[in-house]
Amino acid sequence: MILPLLGLLAGLALGFLAPVTVPVAYAHLCSVALLAALDAVFGGVRAAADGKFDDRVFLSGFFSNALMAALLVFLGDRLGIDLYFVALFAFGLRIFKNLARLRRHLLQRR
Repeated sequence: MILPLLGLLAGLALGFLAPVTVPVAYAHLCSVALLAALDAVFGGVRAAADGKFDDRVFLSGFFSNALMAALLVFLGDRLGIDLYFVALFAFGLRIFKNLARLRRHLLQRR
């Protein structure tokens, strides 16, 4: 459970300290990739709370979700379709599901 949280904290610290600006043209790609990565992090935290955490599954899910989401948005932009809304909705829903499961797990523990 500690590995996903440490990764999240390290990523947040790096993001706040690095003087990197994202061009407006890539804002949709980065936002969806970030949401996909957060989905993987919360999924990892939930899996750790359930005692089923596997670091290989976490890392492969983290990178494959982010890359697939960015590819989906890129293709949508090329086709003139706003596919990033679909990705935002899907990953947002998964994040809230994982948070609900985590909350239930913590409440049942106490």
